[in-house]
Amino acid sequence: MGSSVRLDRRAVLKGLAGVTLSLPLLEAMGKEVTETPPRRFCAMYTANGMSLPKTTNGIDEWSWFPKTEGRGFEFGKSTEPLSPFREKLSFMGGLYHPNGTKADPHLCSDMWLTGAPLHNPKPGMFNSVALDQVVAMHTKQYCRQPSLVLSIDAGVGFLSRTGTISYNQEGKPIPAENNPRRVFDRLFRGDRASLATQREQLQRRIKLVDAVLDNAKSLNKQLGQSDREKMDQYMTSLDEIESRLTASEKWIDIPIKSQDYSQLNLDANSEGEPHEYYRNMFDLIALAFDADITRSVAFMLNREDGMGVSDTFPIKLGLNRTHHSLSHAEDKEGQLAFAKYDLFLSEQIAYFLGRLQQFQDINGSVLDNSIVMYGSGASTTHNPTNLPTLIAGGANMGLKHGTHWRKPNTPMSNLYLSILRSMKIEEPSFSDSTGVLQDSVFTQV
Repeated sequence: MGSSVRLDRRAVLKGLAGVTLSLPLLEAMGKEVTETPPRRFCAMYTANGMSLPKTTNGIDEWSWFPKTEGRGFEFGKSTEPLSPFREKLSFMGGLYHPNGTKADPHLCSDMWLTGAPLHNPKPGMFNSVALDQVVAMHTKQYCRQPSLVLSIDAGVGFLSRTGTISYNQEGKPIPAENNPRRVFDRLFRGDRASLATQREQLQRRIKLVDAVLDNAKSLNKQLGQSDREKMDQYMTSLDEIESRLTASEKWIDIPIKSQDYSQLNLDANSEGEPHEYYRNMFDLIALAFDADITRSVAFMLNREDGMGVSDTFPIKLGLNRTHHSLSHAEDKEGQLAFAKYDLFLSEQIAYFLGRLQQFQDINGSVLDNSIVMYGSGASTTHNPTNLPTLIAGGANMGLKHGTHWRKPNTPMSNLYLSILRSMKIEEPSFSDSTGVLQDSVFTQV
């Protein structure tokens, strides 16, 4: 006969030295816990806008946005690979960040997930918290890693040429990872030996920084603004590493879900084939979601204004110019090549959605329990209005797809608040939101 003992969901294991460890979701905790699937969020960003060709060039069929609105929309040629997921996704038109029209247009990636007033920041604070980190704050208690921040180029980049789209509670950029093997090790190799090594390395770095900061006041007087920012970013990086390690250590005795990693090529890198690199990164995200290692992901696919390795991806694909150069093209040939790079990206996004569809939760696919957002911080070159945005998944969170929704001059933060509410994260507002999206794909906000 089975035990009738009922465990509280806040039950903890008391480990050595008073360390507390949250229990995994056990059947003894009750159906309301074990039968509640994870609610996940993934944001994917591409730089330089999307192809919205000039009518005079006669290639309207290559427009990223569908030409018609509502449920009867037709995919353009650059988004055709997404058509098998028609009932799982929606195009969102007319969105913008009100602060984006006031700021330097090169800052569009900095503010994409924050909506912050970068033209007039608060004293002592440049940016504000990113959407993925708000999600992480509310979901980190349930998973091994609070969030996963990825980018085509590792690190944070620099102001207006950022290498990350994620910002913490203080508005500081969170360093991104771009190496598949390091991502895999962080997510799936949480054994005691590797964590101990990481902790030892971290402590050595912290001691060095502490030694420097003993004379922080005098040091700051000697350092220029750029150097002070670099020191601040380095400290933020160490804090982020420490928080990841702490989270992993709390789950050390709970086994990771058994999965098949055979299709991964951890030697893939951003200097090689773009197709292979992106698909391995998307495989890692899908596996992390399936194993409930994290519920919050931000992935910067390309950097703005010609920065980083991905600017040459179009050339590697047989197109005639770099990504940033194509985004400025006015001629038919250039705009068509730009659209064909959008086509390549659509193929990668479709692959990712397919992987999420393959993995199953107790009440449907991982895709049905995940909200995936894909977009850019500009529509056409440096234009911060009508931001190209695609929302996919979330069927079990009340999202009803299969439409091209459009409402001009809608704050992007209203979309973000709608995402949070759909995830049962009851924040009163987000950034400069004025409310949730009405009459949209979000039916339970």
